[in-house]
Amino acid sequence: MSSIETLGGLQRRLNVSIPQPQLRGEIESRLKRLGRTAKVHGFRPGKVPFKIIEQQYGSQVHQEVLGESLQRSFAEAAKENKLQVAGYPQFEIKTVDANSPQIEYSATFEVYPEVVIKDISTESVERVTFALNEADVDHTLSTLRKQRAVFEKVTRAVQNEDQVRIDFTGKLNGVMFEGGESKDFSVVLGAGRMLPDFEKGVIGMNTGETKSFDMTFPADYHGKDVAGKQVTFTITLHNVEEPRLPEVDSEFAKSLGVADGDVSKLKAEIRDNLDREAQRRVKVRNKDNAMNVLLNAGQLEVPKALLDAEAQNLMQQTLRDMEGRGMKIPKGMQLPTDVFQERASKRVKLGLILAELVKKHNLQAKPEQIKALIQDYAQSYEHPEEVVRWYAGDPSRMREVENLVLEDNVVAWVQAGAKVSDKAVALNELMENN
Repeated sequence: MSSIETLGGLQRRLNVSIPQPQLRGEIESRLKRLGRTAKVHGFRPGKVPFKIIEQQYGSQVHQEVLGESLQRSFAEAAKENKLQVAGYPQFEIKTVDANSPQIEYSATFEVYPEVVIKDISTESVERVTFALNEADVDHTLSTLRKQRAVFEKVTRAVQNEDQVRIDFTGKLNGVMFEGGESKDFSVVLGAGRMLPDFEKGVIGMNTGETKSFDMTFPADYHGKDVAGKQVTFTITLHNVEEPRLPEVDSEFAKSLGVADGDVSKLKAEIRDNLDREAQRRVKVRNKDNAMNVLLNAGQLEVPKALLDAEAQNLMQQTLRDMEGRGMKIPKGMQLPTDVFQERASKRVKLGLILAELVKKHNLQAKPEQIKALIQDYAQSYEHPEEVVRWYAGDPSRMREVENLVLEDNVVAWVQAGAKVSDKAVALNELMENN
């Protein structure tokens, strides 16, 4: 027999009992099996008296059997009462009498919330579009040429994109600040390595010249001692080199992996790669926009158990990312999970909304959709059939594709139901904001 109490919100308490003889029978059975192999000093294996086995292992076996019985009993009671349990229950044993015919216990837990998705016909969603043009290809070619530039010494004044070698000192109120001095420092102007105002102070200088100028650091500069403050830099210019860009010819094409040096093939590859990456980013932007609509339209209470678990996952993921960037993470290090609560809440809420939406509107990934997506992706490889087999050979990879298709179906559903405004974006905007 079982009974359910509502403790408020999503929290419930299930009161259940387990027959004590059933528990005792399982404990005795396990102890007997253990006695066949247990090694006890003074006895041969299999010849240890049951009483001694019970004395040495009884408490441990009792806890194991009780724990398993609670889990099994709870699962059966939850199924019987049609409860959708979120997270793990907390058990409390209420029976203290070892001779009682029943072991009564309670389990406190949360249930999944009711998810209500309001009408999205009044919601607005932006749909990003992109069309690749030849200027995008030419700009990428120009970038590739700059990356392979050879710098040659010149005697003229410094211009943007030159490589310079300088000494500099920076002072705040007449005192040199940390990180404000360097000698024989080489930098390519316009590459984004230095602050724009600093580079402006270098442009126009001639070799051997020394110059001082005032500059104000941005308010959000990472060096807190000088952020938002005016400093004085003194620069001595030692050397100026201008870039010599390679010609877009057969040798240039070969250096970029086109075996026969065909420049038209190089441009075609650049065009294909750019378009593929741009369309991927378009997809991400449109997915994010659609998910925001669903977050606004979804009404539900987030289970604390799921929220805490997701915050813990995000914390562990952050630690792994830090390690991946070369940071040394002490064993057992933890980060405060409260900083992940907002993101965790959004992810849990969105997951529950998507599950309800997919079920209600039959948005599951269809086999033909999964197959089409894999084949489309495989076309960017030299041997597409091998890529298709690679996906088919691993259920986890197939599930990843299935999830991508499901997301596409959800995005299409949102765009079909909400007020859509199309926005054409340029390549640089896509690359900057994703």
